[in-house]
Amino acid sequence: MSANPKSIPDLEQLLELNALYIRSVQHSDVAAFRRFLAPEFMCSNGDGSYLDREEFLRVSAAPVKISGLEASEVDVRILGDTAVIHGRTSFVKPDGTRGGGRYTDVYQRRDGRWSCVAAHVTRG
Repeated sequence: MSANPKSIPDLEQLLELNALYIRSVQHSDVAAFRRFLAPEFMCSNGDGSYLDREEFLRVSAAPVKISGLEASEVDVRILGDTAVIHGRTSFVKPDGTRGGGRYTDVYQRRDGRWSCVAAHVTRG
C-alpha cells in the first residue's frame, strides 16, 4: 500500500470502503452501494459488458450465486484526491468449486469524502 503518514486516515477510509464494496457484492446491498458510488460511476466486467451506475445497481440487486466472497492482496494507492485500489477475490461457485478474480476500483475525494467513480472486475 502506498501512503504517506498524512494519508493514513484516507487509507483507513479507503480500506473500509473496499471491505464494504466486497460485502455489498456478496449480500446484494444496493443501499450501501448508493452511499458510495458516484453518480457517474461506470463498471467494466470481464465479459466485456460496461454498466453505468443505475444498471450496476439493478444487476447488483439480484442475489449472487457465489458464496464466501473475500478480498486479498489489496493494494491502495492514494494519488492526491484520487485513489486506485487493486485486489484479488476468492469465492465458492454454486457447484462448490473455488473461483477467483481481480478488481480495480477508482475513488475520488469530493467534499472530504471518497466516492467510487469506476470499477473493473474479472472472475474465473
